[in-house]
Amino acid sequence: MRLRAVLFDMDGTLLDTAPDFIAICQAMLAERGLPAVDDQLIRGVISGGARAMVASTFAMDPDAEGFEALRLEFLERYQRDCAVHSKLFEGMAELLDDIEKGNLLWGVVTNKPVRFAEPIMQQLGLAERSALLICPDHVKNSKPDPEPLILACKTLDLDPASVLFVGDDLRDIESGRDAGTRTAAVRYGYIHPEDNPNNWGADVVVDHPLDLRKVIDSALCGC
Repeated sequence: MRLRAVLFDMDGTLLDTAPDFIAICQAMLAERGLPAVDDQLIRGVISGGARAMVASTFAMDPDAEGFEALRLEFLERYQRDCAVHSKLFEGMAELLDDIEKGNLLWGVVTNKPVRFAEPIMQQLGLAERSALLICPDHVKNSKPDPEPLILACKTLDLDPASVLFVGDDLRDIESGRDAGTRTAAVRYGYIHPEDNPNNWGADVVVDHPLDLRKVIDSALCGC
């Protein structure tokens, strides 16, 4: 079936949001007189959300006393500064241009709450270009459940087989596969050092956003 739309996970796939997460974590440490941690320590656990980032930053068990206060402070800071340093990954702007020139739709399906995701899309000038934004607020079950991708396909009135979902986490691939979409895993995202995208069962694995050009071209021509 001919490709009609390309859907992206947000963090680590469409956007490099790590710089904002890292800046917040390092600021929280500095304000407490604690030494900075390696940026990569934070980047490597971004897919685990605020809980994982705070736990790694402070080397703290999530069940420890005081942890929840730190997590809530992190979220409050992120609400205020969620799009200061975030940007499209290198090559992604060109890829989105190609997708639009090819008369394909594109959108975002993310586990990031809408209160963060919408401002980021708006501030980066992507909201008016994206065909949709599906967040946990819109479904009962988030990825890896297929519900977000099923909703996205229904919203676009497209057969899932005509949709490519791109992500940087096993949950993305599982969600897309179970919803019936084609799937692409990216190696450039926020992948835990012990994880390997080659083992996720994606239809294709790419190293760079522009590598998706060949994938899309192949799907367009039915090759």
